[in-house]
Amino acid sequence: MILESALVAASLATVANGAQPGAAAPVAAPMRDLDWGQINFLHTTDTHGWHGGHLQEPQYSADWGDYISFAEHMKAKADEKGVDLLLIDTGDRIEGNGLYDASDPKGKYTYDIVREQPIDVLCTGNHELYIEDSVRREHDITVPNFRDAYLASNLDYIEPQTGNQIPQARRYRKFKTKNQGLTVVAFGFLFDFDRAANNSVVQKVEDTIKEDWFQKAIREKPDLFVVTGHVGLRMKEFELLFKVIRQENWYTPIAFLGGHAHVRDFRKFDDKAYAIASGRYMETIGWLSVDGIKKRAKDSETAIAAAASPTFKRRYIDNNLYGLHHHTGLNETTFPTEHGRNVTQMIAKGRKELKLDQAYGCAPQDLWMNRAEFPSNASVFTWLEEQVLPAIATRDDRADVPRLAIANTGMIRFDIFKGAFTVDSTYIVSPFISKFNYIQDVPYSAAKRVLAMLNGGGPVFSAFEAGSALDTRYLVSPEQWAFAERPQVANAAAAAEARTPVHLQGDGLQKPLGSEGDGSGSKKKPDLITGYTTKDDLGDDGDDTEHEPITFYAVPNCVQSEIAFPAAQQDGQGGEEPDKVDLVFVDYVQPWVLTALKFSGGDYGTDDVAVYRNQTVTDLLAAWITDHWAGDCGAK
Repeated sequence: MILESALVAASLATVANGAQPGAAAPVAAPMRDLDWGQINFLHTTDTHGWHGGHLQEPQYSADWGDYISFAEHMKAKADEKGVDLLLIDTGDRIEGNGLYDASDPKGKYTYDIVREQPIDVLCTGNHELYIEDSVRREHDITVPNFRDAYLASNLDYIEPQTGNQIPQARRYRKFKTKNQGLTVVAFGFLFDFDRAANNSVVQKVEDTIKEDWFQKAIREKPDLFVVTGHVGLRMKEFELLFKVIRQENWYTPIAFLGGHAHVRDFRKFDDKAYAIASGRYMETIGWLSVDGIKKRAKDSETAIAAAASPTFKRRYIDNNLYGLHHHTGLNETTFPTEHGRNVTQMIAKGRKELKLDQAYGCAPQDLWMNRAEFPSNASVFTWLEEQVLPAIATRDDRADVPRLAIANTGMIRFDIFKGAFTVDSTYIVSPFISKFNYIQDVPYSAAKRVLAMLNGGGPVFSAFEAGSALDTRYLVSPEQWAFAERPQVANAAAAAEARTPVHLQGDGLQKPLGSEGDGSGSKKKPDLITGYTTKDDLGDDGDDTEHEPITFYAVPNCVQSEIAFPAAQQDGQGGEEPDKVDLVFVDYVQPWVLTALKFSGGDYGTDDVAVYRNQTVTDLLAAWITDHWAGDCGAK
């Protein structure tokens, strides 16, 4: 799509070489090349509005315009090689960055920015479905923007005018590739999400696979099945889809492209079926190649059965210009395409109009979600528990009432970096429209047991099916529960419940690359920038950039602050326990809190819950920053 000429002619000097003005320059590092196959995929997922890139992190500082330039060059390479390249996006394009969240209406800029990239298959994420306005915009804007490329295999939309339940988009797509002429049947699924807004309906995958259209689709006899989905690779939904497709197609290759878990991962189902997940927040562009595909002959599987198993290879591409230049063989002068530069300028214009670089204050230090132990002075959750909650979980008419304030750790979505804390930072750290609710005058004997239940799970929540609305893993960040699903870090969840840090390198299955030498007999490692050092079902060489590993630690599901409790006694012991407290909590955790209360001796329901503060947690956080971190740090 061509941008309006006025935008094309806008000042491009600051973005002539790509990335956003002020973005950190990428750092040179040892690189691994991409392996090409007959069919190749570029994959994004869980971008959450980060289309302007990471301005403070050099590893991920390229923007959506740079991705457009990259894809154009890679498409040209595919044509030269006579192979195919498809672009995939697997949802959660919204919520998590000021470029989306700060506008009114939300997404005023990002819907137009995203559509500039020609994507071959895309699907919906759960974040597109939490509120009715997001569902409506997805249906009315994104689906028409991408037409036949948008797939909704198990998602319906409720028409506001008629109340009719209709497919959000087409259920599947059958097409031939440009250069190889391979027949592809593609799907677009969402995991069994049960917290969608009232104008959408997510059908369970186990029910969808019984539908006539799906049974017809898996009998289309393509050369390759492509199953895209906002589904973690270790979740039950992809396992079920693999089994049902494989039962009908013994020899056909299947490429799964997933998301939701916010990690880099690659999973083997069998010798002809693999899955890739490509991280989060535009940190990663996934690369998947499939070679050795045997084309069908008159719908016969004989030729396919006789062929050797296809070869699947992957790379996790760090989203920065150094790597994008490397993979295209270009440089800062030859890499940016006109289209890419225009989109970079489009992003810069949106960021400027939204004043995303305006500073609320100056963060005195780095605060980490998982890179620091909890509790510790470097943990963002210790900061939340000890400094922020006591200040924002209060209101004048009940300021003297003892209270327990609970927030789930999944409410915080990103680290805080030392320096300017901007409008953009606020939405990056806490993008949601959550508010504080409360139940007043709860017996302290019941209220004090709630946190342990939320963090410990156990018999209170064990009766609920994994993946249901009361699955406690949804209280933490997607990254943490994804870690826990892998056998090598299965103890992470238990340790988090006990508030005990667990050492997790990189994305949970990682070790330092180069620690066994560089092949020349030397034990010395090259100087590396910290980053992902992923280990997956194919080994530990998937990252395109060699990194120094990052140490991650597990954190609890929720944190809690005691506020306005009786003063400590002279001897240093705690004061008397209050008889009753206000139990204050972020509204997202309400279903878990009410369930925990029933098991702790407090029989409360939704009628007992009231709004504690009308401002969103995001707005309250911005106010706290302004009051406590005064100073602009030289921000623009």
